Amino acid sequence: MGCSGQVALLSSVLFAFGCGADGTNNPGGGGGDYDARPAASTPDASSPDASSPDAGRQISEVVRFIAMGDTGTGSASQYKVGNEVANICATRGCDFVVLLGDNFYDAGVAGVSDPLWQDYFEMPYAAIPDTVPFYPVLGNHDYGGSYLLVDFDGLGNDFEKGAYEVNYSDQSDKWTMPATFYTLRVGSVGFMMLDTNSIMWGNTDNGDQEAWYAGARAELDDAEWVFAAGHHPYRSNGRHGNAGSYESIEVLDMPIPNPVELLNGNAIKAFFDTHVCGTVDAYFCGHDHNLQWIDEPDALCGAQLIVSGAGAKTTDFESTTNNSLYEDDQKPGFVYAVIEGDTMTLEFIDEDGEVDFVQSVVHP
Repeated sequence: MGCSGQVALLSSVLFAFGCGADGTNNPGGGGGDYDARPAASTPDASSPDASSPDAGRQISEVVRFIAMGDTGTGSASQYKVGNEVANICATRGCDFVVLLGDNFYDAGVAGVSDPLWQDYFEMPYAAIPDTVPFYPVLGNHDYGGSYLLVDFDGLGNDFEKGAYEVNYSDQSDKWTMPATFYTLRVGSVGFMMLDTNSIMWGNTDNGDQEAWYAGARAELDDAEWVFAAGHHPYRSNGRHGNAGSYESIEVLDMPIPNPVELLNGNAIKAFFDTHVCGTVDAYFCGHDHNLQWIDEPDALCGAQLIVSGAGAKTTDFESTTNNSLYEDDQKPGFVYAVIEGDTMTLEFIDEDGEVDFVQSVVHP
């Protein structure tokens, strides 16, 4: 396809798409049962300092956490979800919260003093005590976006914006983000916290995740459970769809793949197939504004695939491509995970506090 054709096709996809780092090695390795803070590692020493914050929270042998994404709206549903998270933390316990990107609609924050920090983060989650840290990853809306010198919120190519959310860690007792990608170790659980937006663009302004991944994953080798967290799904029945075919359309019930390499998620699929496959027990993501537990045992080398992008709003499913254990596109909510020994239990909880689905899996 000629250049003019590529530009025209890219322009036609932008509307649907828009709606829709590195640091130092972890001192002392992956940490132990009392290491409740993340360790950032990267081979690029010229990137912003992302040293691990000091460990400071005792973690029980049972690890409990919340996973939710696409939260940053300030909507009534974001407040309701936040209050239910606070209730869970108060009554059943939670060690931390994983935010799965699109933390600030529509175009991220303009710096650490942006009023959106109060409107879209501190106030909606005020009922959650500061002793419960939030560990975020970045989504496409966190990176703003522009195309042909025109602002295009959610395109995700204003890469300097990633540092704003990293730097806010010095301003907040809750927000804990040492780099735009990093490792996290809490008790028996390790996380690979990915910047999937930069992966999709092939951008290394905040560090090279391909060069970083294997060494960072090795830091978590002694963790009983290892998860990955990122914004974009590997598999999803939502509007965005599966990596490698994001933003596809159907004509007369025939799927028409998105041919725009930059936006169809081929780069994300390739990264996950090459680096993540076989190294994690589950992948938690958002991007599609609904709740899903995908049941595709052959996908991503058998990892559990969880979409939890309903932290503030919902969008309808548009695909039945993937089998699922559970899916809902009507009620905002979150996932509550309890890891005890070789057993992981996930509960899908809505904004009214109802447990809509629960299932346990045993580590193979």
